[in-house]
Amino acid sequence: MGGEAFMPIDEMLKKMPFEKVGIRPEALPYSFYELFFHITFAQKDILEYTISGDYKTSQWPDDYWPDSVKPKDEKNWEKLKKDFFDDREMLKEFVADKKNKLDAAVRNSEDHTLLRELMLVIEHSAYHTGQMLVVMRLLGVYEN
Repeated sequence: MGGEAFMPIDEMLKKMPFEKVGIRPEALPYSFYELFFHITFAQKDILEYTISGDYKTSQWPDDYWPDSVKPKDEKNWEKLKKDFFDDREMLKEFVADKKNKLDAAVRNSEDHTLLRELMLVIEHSAYHTGQMLVVMRLLGVYEN
């Protein structure tokens, strides 16, 4: 899936060499790694907010952004990618479960519905995925 105006995040992750994930292009305040960490953390936070019985509010912005511009090593980078896809699959399965209604309040809110939280993950990820593509272009990883 994809086309002229869209590249799925899994394709981005395949194309982006580990050696460049921690580089901040000139005049940008983030690296590819920082953006992907942020997407992954936010997705996990929303997932836990939606389904966890022991959800604890994260501190903005400190918890949502990494302490470093790059991962400690390739093993940590691979774990971050695995965590992202595992959480995405868990969210997908939760939404697909017929007993979970899109218009019902999520576990940790009386006002926020499952649809709202799902749309938040989609919109937030799309916004930052676009930034990741810009970083790839500026680093010479992707040209179009």
